[in-house]
Amino acid sequence: MKNCERLANLGLAGLTLAPLVVKVDPNLNVILTACLTVYVGCYRSVKPTPPSETMSNEHAMRFPFVGSAMLLSLFLLFKFLSKDLVNAVLTCYFFVLGIIALSATLLPAIRRYLPNHWNDNPITWKFPYIRSLEIEFTRSQIVAAIPGTFFCAWYASQKHWLANNILGLAFCIQGIEMLSLGSFNTGAILLAGLFVYDIFWVFFTPVMVSVAKSFDAPIKLLFPTADSTRPFSMLGLGDIVIPGIFVALALRFDVSRGKKSQYFTSAFLGYATGLIVTIVVMNWFQAAQPALLYIVPAVIGFLAAHCIWNGDVKPLLEFDESKTASSSKDEDDAKSSKKVE
Repeated sequence: MKNCERLANLGLAGLTLAPLVVKVDPNLNVILTACLTVYVGCYRSVKPTPPSETMSNEHAMRFPFVGSAMLLSLFLLFKFLSKDLVNAVLTCYFFVLGIIALSATLLPAIRRYLPNHWNDNPITWKFPYIRSLEIEFTRSQIVAAIPGTFFCAWYASQKHWLANNILGLAFCIQGIEMLSLGSFNTGAILLAGLFVYDIFWVFFTPVMVSVAKSFDAPIKLLFPTADSTRPFSMLGLGDIVIPGIFVALALRFDVSRGKKSQYFTSAFLGYATGLIVTIVVMNWFQAAQPALLYIVPAVIGFLAAHCIWNGDVKPLLEFDESKTASSSKDEDDAKSSKKVE
C-alpha cells in the first residue's frame, strides 16, 4: 500500500501544479484533487497506536451550532468592518497556522533524509518573559518549517491561487490525519448535523456564499477556469475534511480487524460519488450547491449498505477508538510495571 500512497502524493502534487502549464477542466480538477486529498489524509491517519483524544457525541452535537456562530460572526464582521482590515488580521493568523500545517505535512518526507539525532532529540525553548510557556521541537521540524515559511510569505504577499491551494491542501491533510471521530455513532451524528448546517446556510441565507467570496484566506481550494467572469471554481475545505475524517475512521476500522480496506473502499467510493453528483447538479442549475447535501448520504449510504451486506453492523457500531486507546495505554503501563519489578 506504500506504493499507492506515493502515487497518490505524486498525483496530488502534479494535479495541483498542472493548471500552470496546461488547461485542466475545473470540474475534473475538483473531483480528483478532493479524492486524492482524502486518500492521502486517510492513510496518514493510520498510526501504530490509537489516537489518545477523540470526539465525543456531545462535541459532535455542538459542532454545527459552533460552526454557525463562527460563520455568522464572520458575515457580520465583513458587513460592518472594512473587508481589507478583516482579511489582513486573518492573513496574519493563517500565516502562522500555515507554517505549522505545511511543515507537519512535509515532515515525513523530509526526515528520512536527515540524521537520526535531528529527528529524535527534541529542543526545548522557553519564552523569555513567560517561563511557564515552552515549545518543544526537533531540528527536522525546523528544516520542514523553511518551505512552509516560504509558501506562507508568498501567499501573504501575492495571494496567488497556487499558494492558497498548497496551504489549503496542507490543512486538509492534517485535519484528516489528526482528527478522530472515535466511533461511527459520533461520526454519523456529526455528518447529520453538518448536513443540515450546509443546507440551511447555502439554500436559506446568503451568509455562506457571501463569506466564501469575501474571506480571502486558504479556507477553500481555487481551480482556474477559462471563464473570465468566473475565473475560479471553489471547494470549501470542510467539504474535504469533514467527510474525510469519517472515511479515515473506516480505514482504521479495517486495519484494527487486520483485514483489507473493504469498508474504506466503500466509504471512499461514496465520497467520490457524492462529489460527482454535487458537480453535476451545480452545473445543471448554474448555482452554488451545499456539497455535504450529496456527500453525506453517499458516504453513509455506501458504508451502511456494504456493512449490512457483510453482516458486520454490530462490530462496526461497537468500534470505539477511545476505548482502544485506553486499553492500549493500560497494556503499556502493565508492561512497564513488570519491567520495574
